[in-house]
Amino acid sequence: MKTGISEALILSIGMAAAIYFCRLFPFLFFRGKNNENFVFLSFVEKTVPPVAMTVLAFNALAGSVQTEPRALIPALIAAVCTALVHLWRRNPLISIFGGTVLYMVLSRVF
Repeated sequence: MKTGISEALILSIGMAAAIYFCRLFPFLFFRGKNNENFVFLSFVEKTVPPVAMTVLAFNALAGSVQTEPRALIPALIAAVCTALVHLWRRNPLISIFGGTVLYMVLSRVF
């Protein structure tokens, strides 16, 4: 199916509007100095990143099992090493990059 430039432009504008609204949402609805908002935002700030990373990690592991069960071994080793490096260094860039590199190397070996 061939899409035209006008369809691509409409989709791009729609995606840009959705992304813009998602970025604007917190500023519109939580701009007051209400103490309840700060409590809620601090709760969200502390819980959402670890929950999102956990969901992504389980999704990656489940995808490895579904495609090829043997691929779970490098994924588990890389996930454990990523967690250990993150607990040791407390740097998300180092732990994610190191875990990704380790997974790529292990996936070629296994």
